[in-house]
Amino acid sequence: MAKKKAEVIVEAPPVIQYKKSEDELSNEKRLNALFTLQQIDSQIDKIRIIRGELPLEVQDLEDEVAGLETRIDNYIQETSQLERQIADKKAQISDSQELIKKYEEQQMNVRNNREYDSLSKELEFQNLEIQLSDKRIKEYTIDLDTRKEEIAKATLIINERKSDLEIKVAELNDIIEETKKEEIEMIEKSAHLEALIDPRLLTAYKRIRTNARNGLAVVQIERESCGGCFNKIPPQHQLDIKMHKKIIVCEYCGRILIDSEFAEQVHIN
Repeated sequence: MAKKKAEVIVEAPPVIQYKKSEDELSNEKRLNALFTLQQIDSQIDKIRIIRGELPLEVQDLEDEVAGLETRIDNYIQETSQLERQIADKKAQISDSQELIKKYEEQQMNVRNNREYDSLSKELEFQNLEIQLSDKRIKEYTIDLDTRKEEIAKATLIINERKSDLEIKVAELNDIIEETKKEEIEMIEKSAHLEALIDPRLLTAYKRIRTNARNGLAVVQIERESCGGCFNKIPPQHQLDIKMHKKIIVCEYCGRILIDSEFAEQVHIN
């Protein structure tokens, strides 16, 4: 009778699952918050890009209108001053004419040549005062007419600019109204996330965003390259980025790097 062979049962080795440390989990949360914040801030950027150059155009027109209004106010003040100066000179002429009449009457009753000569000098002086006042009045009148012309020109320009400003403001308000609700929601989410991020890390994020041409401070690895500057990332750095043990920045552009798998898990709520 043949003997049965003993069956050998080989047990499969237990599956060892890698357990992430608290630091790694905490770092993942920071990366999650940063990348979510980046996505929200990018949406806010897109909303504002839709407005295009309109805010700047509106600001330029407002500045120009304010400048023209200041110029007109200055012209008006100068006009008032010139009108007062003309009135003063006319009053001086009137006073001089009264004195001339008085001195001429006194000359009719002088008792000697000395008194006559003295009155003649006063008459000569008052006539010179009248001539000088007339000259000043002509100068002030020319300046006054020039200021009035400048006021008319500036008023014409300011009316045109105000009309342009009304149109631009209406266009801008229409665009803002269309995107206001979404923008407010995004800004609130952004502010909420910022409160959860370490201040030093948030400052670094904002600095990178300010310096980055497209406003991207957190980017994915794409085809083994930085998603911001497209420079090649060394394999060891790629591995470190996937491990999420620490926050790693691109050695070329300074942007914060995350792997694509991690990015796919992040969603804006």
